[in-house]
Amino acid sequence: MKSPISNRLHTTFIPVTDLKRSVRWYSVLIGEPYDEENIHPPVFNLPMKSPTGVTLDAGAAKVEPSPHPLFNFHTDDIDASYRFVEEIGYIINSDIQRFADVSFFNIEDPDGNIVMICTG
Repeated sequence: MKSPISNRLHTTFIPVTDLKRSVRWYSVLIGEPYDEENIHPPVFNLPMKSPTGVTLDAGAAKVEPSPHPLFNFHTDDIDASYRFVEEIGYIINSDIQRFADVSFFNIEDPDGNIVMICTG
């Protein structure tokens, strides 16, 4: 039977408790400007340069972050990204893990969601 569901990821929803704080945190992380006047709860769509969207969702009754990353942001330079995250004072949950074709490290957003920064 042919599935009517497309074989592509459309949007990643990230549960957050404070939408403005999270918009600021994620916007700084990905280097995108934002205007607080354009933040209208309960959701905010981060401006992405790919077809897959990221929606910050403050509409959940209770935020229960996963202890594992559910998505990653891409980088071409894992070492520069690690230094950048250190410089902006974000919580880093793991050292850089290096393999032949991929490197990554994990950080924690203000609600405890684990975000992977990854090459490859």
